[in-house]
Amino acid sequence: MKPMKTLLLAAALAALGQVHAAVPVAKIQSMLAKPPVMCGRFDQSKQLAGMKKPLAANGRFCVVAGKGVLWRTLQPFPSTLRLTRDEIVNYQGDRVAMRLDAKTEPTVRMINNVLFSLLSGDLAQLETLFEVDGTVDANSWNVVLKPRQPALEKAIGTIKLDGGAYVKTIVMGDAGGDRTTIVFSAIQSGDAAMSKEEAALF
Repeated sequence: MKPMKTLLLAAALAALGQVHAAVPVAKIQSMLAKPPVMCGRFDQSKQLAGMKKPLAANGRFCVVAGKGVLWRTLQPFPSTLRLTRDEIVNYQGDRVAMRLDAKTEPTVRMINNVLFSLLSGDLAQLETLFEVDGTVDANSWNVVLKPRQPALEKAIGTIKLDGGAYVKTIVMGDAGGDRTTIVFSAIQSGDAAMSKEEAALF
């Protein structure tokens, strides 16, 4: 599951208008946009411990309220990940390369718990799972999430994010020294933001 943690958590946090994990929750909630459909670009850089050159990837993401998240890596290798409450499906082209059932995979269930707590704005659940800290000014905010449970910390690590009306940057670091940075841009909302191909996957 470790190679998937970046995709899963980034997809969750890319929900943008649904993150309520900072201490000044009401203020951040009032600043965030909450569109039912949102798509955009992501640029990801992963620095592995002991390696000089980071691994880079980019693609598109879509978040559909009540349905799930679509994470489409375009470069360096095309791949599509669909996350719903019940399962995680990885597509290679039109073929299903992997399917994980959240009911039977403990790690999937744990990560999905975080994912859907973020998507639904379940602050009580997030505060149970994470130690939270954050600051807000007139037009921006930042949040730090530190897992309380050793198993969650091992699977996810510490998460830092910042934004305004939308999440702009996510930085994830684990105990092994790996560090992943994801930047979101070109965000569009509404049904027209999603292509027919993307919509068909939901």
